[in-house]
Amino acid sequence: MLKLFRYLQPYRWLVAAVMVLVLLQSLSELYLPTLMADIVNDGVVKGDIPYIWKIGGFMLGVTAIGTLVSIAASYLSSRIAAGFGRDVRSKTFRHVENFSLLEFDKIGTASLITRTTNDITQVQQVLIMMMRLMVAAPMMCVGGLIMAISKDAHLSLVFVGAIPVLALTIYLIASRGIPYFKVMQKKVDKLNLVLREGLTGIRVIRSFNRFEHETKRFDEANRDLTQTAIRVNQIMAFMMPMMMLILNFSSLAIIWFGGIRVSQGHMLVGDLMAFLQYAMQIMFSLLMVSMMFVMVPRASASAVRINEVLNTKPVMDDKVHNTVKKDADDSSAIPANPEATPGLVEFENVSFRYPGAESPAISGISFSAAPGEVTAIIGGTGSGKSTLLSMIPRFYDAEDGAVRIGGADVRDLPVDSLRGLIGLVPQKAQLFTGTVADNIRYGKTDADDEEIRHAAAVAQAADFVEEMSEGYSAMISQGGSNLSGGQKQRLSIARALVRKPSIYLFDDSFSALDFKTDAKLRAALKNETTEATVIIVAQRVSTVMDADRIVVMDEGRVVGIGNHKELMNSCVVYREIVSSQLSEEEIA
Repeated sequence: MLKLFRYLQPYRWLVAAVMVLVLLQSLSELYLPTLMADIVNDGVVKGDIPYIWKIGGFMLGVTAIGTLVSIAASYLSSRIAAGFGRDVRSKTFRHVENFSLLEFDKIGTASLITRTTNDITQVQQVLIMMMRLMVAAPMMCVGGLIMAISKDAHLSLVFVGAIPVLALTIYLIASRGIPYFKVMQKKVDKLNLVLREGLTGIRVIRSFNRFEHETKRFDEANRDLTQTAIRVNQIMAFMMPMMMLILNFSSLAIIWFGGIRVSQGHMLVGDLMAFLQYAMQIMFSLLMVSMMFVMVPRASASAVRINEVLNTKPVMDDKVHNTVKKDADDSSAIPANPEATPGLVEFENVSFRYPGAESPAISGISFSAAPGEVTAIIGGTGSGKSTLLSMIPRFYDAEDGAVRIGGADVRDLPVDSLRGLIGLVPQKAQLFTGTVADNIRYGKTDADDEEIRHAAAVAQAADFVEEMSEGYSAMISQGGSNLSGGQKQRLSIARALVRKPSIYLFDDSFSALDFKTDAKLRAALKNETTEATVIIVAQRVSTVMDADRIVVMDEGRVVGIGNHKELMNSCVVYREIVSSQLSEEEIA
């Protein structure tokens, strides 16, 4: 947890101020019992009313000062903790944004959400407590002991018996409960995962009538977390009663032996009352420490999980990005080979294996896609088409071989500049909450209304958008749930078109479109992408038939490259795909 506290650096002066305020509060609380002893010994016993009023007024003043500094310390510590939480969340989110898909697969999306929200909140809450108690508890304990001994050293021997018993009790209870806190955070992850899957997959769950199954999964995860929480709280619940038991026995011993000391004339009544209050302060300071034992272990487990994310270095190191600071859309940031064609995409003997997989997803892939041409990739399910496309924007890096753009290896390019050249339309159309215009403008933040309308028209989205009551100002629900699959795909295509990139990547982006819309869209794209490199991954033969170059894949390997006619004569796999989709008349 101490590693996370480096993010307190901007608040170091505020932290120092909190420490000073808490110190003043502790001193005021330690001074009050002495003043009360003076009132009893010199005022009440002697019947000196003016002295009682004088010291009583002084006590009120000290109490007022203590209250004010306590309020100020609470306010500042809350501000510090809130700022710390904001900074760590921001740092974690920005760091996660740099993760490749490998890191997302390793840690898990549900766990990343828990770590960015619940775990940081745990640390934030403990930080407030620590700032208040890390000075107050030791100060009250040590100061209380000194003041108690100053009142009567012999009576202070009560602490020799009480404090070790108290410390042993705290240790025994905390040592049993602490391991459960780490387990709890993992079970929060599990609950978050089940809940996220249940909410995002609600349509599939309902369509297959699996609501009871998902409810059972959620109940199991929820019950598991609840049982662990109950168990740890049962253990920690012993803390307060045991503390109070020891506290009350200590008070009884102080009153018993103190009464004997008073009756023998070794101690004044006021000093006994003050001693008893100092004993309470010592015990309560240890009680505050025990509360930290309850909170700190869980926060420490959360801090370890947060640091695990922050210390995870993305597999894809952006080498050039650290030295080249250019705009993301500035192609001059790409150190291209002057002999290579700008925008030329080349695969050279590329292989890639997913972590833990027995065999490579793609192996020995070599082909090129030139500007002004349409290169299509086709193959059966699981043949590696989408994986191949993911290598270009560096969602994954090649295990062997190289992917080049303009003659430069993509691994040697700044990631933001590389992706600034690319307009990607993913296999699963992902839209964001906001207006239609906002979603299209996501591809180019400064796009004007005319550019948005033009992109929508080319993507064949203008008709259904203009039929909406609010047109381009119509709101899109979370995930685009108020649109059909084809409408979402067309808006995703418009989002890529408005960017006017050098390279277009269409990952099975026409699958939800009817044949008529598909044909119209591809015809419109030809005029729009005359100077760009276009790579299309598709399942339909009709989508790829007119491509300048077709790459046929089977089981992660390229088994044929050429146009439609050439492949019909030379590639068995391609002929099988064509014959499975088209009639003999259409093939002829």
